[in-house]
Amino acid sequence: MEHLVHYGRLLRPMLIVLAILFSQLFAAHADAAIYDAELSEQTLHGPDLCAAAPCRDVMPAAQQFSKRKGAPSYVDAYAIEGGKTRLVGYVFLSTDVVDIPAYSGKPIITLIGMDTSGVITGVRILKHSEPILLAGIPESALLKFIDQYIGKTAASRLVIGRDREDEKAIGLDAISGATVTAIAENQVISRSAYEIGRQVGLIKSTPRPPARFTAVKEELDWAALLKEGSLQHLVVRASDMGLADQSSPYMDLYFGYLNAPSIGRSLLGEHGYKRLMDDLKPDEHAIFIIGNGQETFKGSGYVRGGIFDRVQVRQDPVTFTFRDTDYLNLYHLQPADVPSFKESAIFIIRSPNFNPAWPWQLTVLANKANSAGGKTFVHFDQEFWLPARYLEGGRPQVDRPQAAWKSIWKNQKIEITLFVLILGATALLYALRDKLVRRSTRKHKPWTAVPHHLLWIASVGFLGFYLKAQPSITQVMTWFHSMLNQWKWELFLSDPFIFIFWVFIVVTVLVWGRGVFCGWLCPFGSLQQLMHSAGQWLGLKRFQRLLPKALHDKLKWIKYGVFFILLGVSFYSMETAEKLAEIEPFKTTFIVGVWNRTWPFWVFIGGILGWSFFSERPYCKYICPLGAGLAIPGKFPLFRLKRKAECQTCHACAAGCGSHAIDAAGKIDPMECMTCLDCMVLYYDDHACPPLVKERKSRENQGLPLTPINAGGYFISLDSVRRNLSDKTAELASRKA
Repeated sequence: MEHLVHYGRLLRPMLIVLAILFSQLFAAHADAAIYDAELSEQTLHGPDLCAAAPCRDVMPAAQQFSKRKGAPSYVDAYAIEGGKTRLVGYVFLSTDVVDIPAYSGKPIITLIGMDTSGVITGVRILKHSEPILLAGIPESALLKFIDQYIGKTAASRLVIGRDREDEKAIGLDAISGATVTAIAENQVISRSAYEIGRQVGLIKSTPRPPARFTAVKEELDWAALLKEGSLQHLVVRASDMGLADQSSPYMDLYFGYLNAPSIGRSLLGEHGYKRLMDDLKPDEHAIFIIGNGQETFKGSGYVRGGIFDRVQVRQDPVTFTFRDTDYLNLYHLQPADVPSFKESAIFIIRSPNFNPAWPWQLTVLANKANSAGGKTFVHFDQEFWLPARYLEGGRPQVDRPQAAWKSIWKNQKIEITLFVLILGATALLYALRDKLVRRSTRKHKPWTAVPHHLLWIASVGFLGFYLKAQPSITQVMTWFHSMLNQWKWELFLSDPFIFIFWVFIVVTVLVWGRGVFCGWLCPFGSLQQLMHSAGQWLGLKRFQRLLPKALHDKLKWIKYGVFFILLGVSFYSMETAEKLAEIEPFKTTFIVGVWNRTWPFWVFIGGILGWSFFSERPYCKYICPLGAGLAIPGKFPLFRLKRKAECQTCHACAAGCGSHAIDAAGKIDPMECMTCLDCMVLYYDDHACPPLVKERKSRENQGLPLTPINAGGYFISLDSVRRNLSDKTAELASRKA
């Protein structure tokens, strides 16, 4: 009890600092002016954008603005000179043009101004939902980031960082610690400006030669058409729309292009196809849609003379909508294996600007119910591109913008290679651990201590401070929500080091337990271990102590409580969970920098590292929610550390275990073990392991020759083997008698 009171007094200052730290975080939230700001319907979808949005801020030269126009929509900006108006540029809202989610899974709603020469005149973020910009990284960092776009042209190739292989690319500085957010916002601004620039004629598009269909006459069934891409499938799940009824999709659509002779005949039959083509005029194109689901793709608000407001066709930069005169009944589809459907239609695209040789998208428009009881406008897209065999000369060469994550991987080849080599070397060293520990002794451990320290230094310096590749509980929470809602590989691929690290972690946790990452490669864990080693080198070894095992066994459950609290809170509010995740010192140490935080963060991290001088990895053992999250799936690794039968009564390894991971029965708990390998060195050391010491002394006293036959850690003589066999034979004979 005295021990508990004593250590409780030691922990009390840390708890006070934690309370102050969280109060600082929530106070900082009050200054976050644009986090989840409420935007009016007029701003988001109304005809008069600039009546509700600060258009003058992004187009200072303008005094007058038009209503929304075009598709995607934009606003003309005019200067008034001598009583006359002069067009000076364009203003547009990013969500009218693109729908690119950021780290939070929601778009950063951005107002952008561009003059008549295609130069960006201003950028203003109206709303974001990035909790990472509240906990540690101020909104001012995001505002400073977007200032870089002013003066850049819409036609420029804007990339985050420096593109080593593209001299024409303009590199932009990222937001330190929020790379994914910066990548998403770069796509939002650059793609919005480019699309509006193309629409108003500032960026000239290359003329597209008309499509010419081949004379393929093969008629295919539904499965074959779907396999080759002549049919596409677009599913909008009920969960995507926030619906309570999850029994069926919101919409389940199949669609395709009918003008291509082979496809049209396969779907409509010879007579139906010929009649449709006879009705179509030049530059008219027919697509068909069949559907199931909770909602109709025709739209409940459709009236005669109106438009179909649920579906559109988009072929950049033009969007095609359908009126009642563009609709034809579809009574029958020819293939015998057509799936059942509730509704069907043929829509006619009447425009010379549509070219079926180039890819196009079917877009479903909808209003999604949100948690506040309101609705948010969303859209879902599925691309269609006619298979090459139906086009003379095949598909044309299309200049598609490279995915942002691919550019990042390409520009960091050297760093990624070094990173992978470090991970591979760690896995190899651990796989060869038996050979390493056999060459060491309890008093002299060069084959384990040296590799450990080299990896800890590399982890802190290269992985932590240079690459900022510190895995975090926030990524675990994000993954949980992505799996439950909508998994997006692009989000996780945007940070190659974190992505590769997590692949390594998942594999090693299942094979060996969490200790390979937590004990060997975690940057903050390695920093603590280096502090502990520094304490020994500074002569503090006699003061270094572990908490009593009884107290440790109580305190170790704190980290599991922290993990489940954070995970639970994230389902209520990811923003709150992100702020509470500051109980991890990783962001302050490696990403944001201690010098950019207030004094409670300095005291918190200083306290952990100061404690580490006197005790091994205190944060890992008692607080770390990430370690707790990894310990749960790592409870039953495929390969465990070795144990002898004598370990049940011998406590030599347990006494020297810095993780307190060996219990009274000699078992190693993989949920707590950091795989330091000290117990494995002892396991093979016949001058330190009590059972081996006893056997060695027995051999020496008897003067028996030593033969290196390994039997679970014992090195015994052949005479001893023969003697034991003789004794066993005699014992069996006596039992028979």
